[in-house]
Amino acid sequence: MATGDTAFFGHPRGLSTLFFTEMWERFSYYGMRALLILFMTAAPAVGGLGYDAGTAGSVYGLYTFGVYALALPGGWIADRLIGQRRAVLYGGVLIALGHYCLAIPAMPTFYAGLLLIVVGTGLLKPNISAIVGDLYEENGARRDAGFSIFYMGINLGGLFGPLICSWLGEPRDGATWVNWHYGFAAAGVGMTCALVQYVTGQRYLRGAGELKEDSTQPGQVATAWRQFYIGLGVVLALCMVGWALSTTGTISMASVAESVFYVVSALFLVYFAVVILFVARDRVERQRLTVCFVLCLGAAMFWSGFEQAGSALNLFTRDLTDRTIFGTEITAGALQSVNPILIILLAPLVGMTWVGLGARNPSMAVKFGLGLALLAVGFLVMAWASMSLADGKVGMQWLVATYFFHTVGELCLSPVGLSSMTKLAPSRLVGQMMGTWFMGAAIGNLVAGLVTRFMPQTETVEAAVQNGVQLFGTVAVVAGVAGLIFILFSGPIRKMQAGVN
Repeated sequence: MATGDTAFFGHPRGLSTLFFTEMWERFSYYGMRALLILFMTAAPAVGGLGYDAGTAGSVYGLYTFGVYALALPGGWIADRLIGQRRAVLYGGVLIALGHYCLAIPAMPTFYAGLLLIVVGTGLLKPNISAIVGDLYEENGARRDAGFSIFYMGINLGGLFGPLICSWLGEPRDGATWVNWHYGFAAAGVGMTCALVQYVTGQRYLRGAGELKEDSTQPGQVATAWRQFYIGLGVVLALCMVGWALSTTGTISMASVAESVFYVVSALFLVYFAVVILFVARDRVERQRLTVCFVLCLGAAMFWSGFEQAGSALNLFTRDLTDRTIFGTEITAGALQSVNPILIILLAPLVGMTWVGLGARNPSMAVKFGLGLALLAVGFLVMAWASMSLADGKVGMQWLVATYFFHTVGELCLSPVGLSSMTKLAPSRLVGQMMGTWFMGAAIGNLVAGLVTRFMPQTETVEAAVQNGVQLFGTVAVVAGVAGLIFILFSGPIRKMQAGVN
């Protein structure tokens, strides 16, 4: 953690450990995600589960919701009980076990694998980022540059994971040697590489990520462990009850997902109401926390569209897109790599654009509005592509264009949102506001899974055209209106920021 440590391209040697750990973890996550909904909706004759789009989307939504929602307790466990360094290690072990469970062709191991990955990611994801920050004693440009390098590892993993896992796992003409579970196993191998990299490189982390001394008082630790066991018991009980009721046909998986959405959304609103009305100490804090709430709502809406890349748009790629290049059909999951490629290419350009604008740099509300507007444009492209289905399957250029607009929208919204939470929240509430940001992403991911039931049906051309235009057109309108509202009300929102830019 010494300032003089510049062994990794001018940064602490420990950054390389975290860079490659995160790269392999994201390889496993995005590689498995590229296969997940395709596997669930594939016919049993080709090794799939045979779920309809609605059921598969609900499972997908609950899974991705859990990945983000458990970042809150994952951070709490690290802060109170085991430290960030051990949280990353234990989380990585659980993720690897989860992927290997998915590699076993059985229904119990499928759901057990998803649960293990959710819990493991909840432990690993928030804490590995915290360790990156802990490597630096200073808070200036060098620290920011370190995070930029770290996030490059995220996108490299997101680039190669879908390509390799879908190539090994996704059935296609002429590839008799592939198997869904080979793809899931490849994700497990990727996570194993992350663990090897992390364990062998831990010595370079020095004191970063260790449990803080003020969190180790005997009474506090005992209380925290009791709270942990109670919370774990409640979560496991709810998961078992939901799984049992859905598998016995008592309730559908879609009903479970909808119930989670309504309950979590209500708690989300109640939490912000309490914080704004009773926790804020003065008018300035109330205004800034209200802006935090508005930004979290905008983020939830954005991710509910953006994260359809792994659900509805992934099914559109498989069923309704001509994926032939030079006479060879590529996998549907391979198109999941378009976003990280574009992130790597476009992130520097977008960053330079904001810097170049100087005093004319748009406010955070305008950037949120631009992000939502670009999301809407991407879905208008998909609505147009759906109308073209009358002539047969559409070309991949439609999806590439959609992912281009969505990626630029992500670059407008996501970095600004993360930074805004830390700037707007009072210092005593920064951790909670970051948690609400992740919860907004969790709700958005859940919605992205739920809307899959409205995917274009392939029984008839007319149904495919009508359902595609209706689904993607509706998302475009909602996102576009939300973006317009952010832009129109950017002035009042800026005033409520009370000096925070």
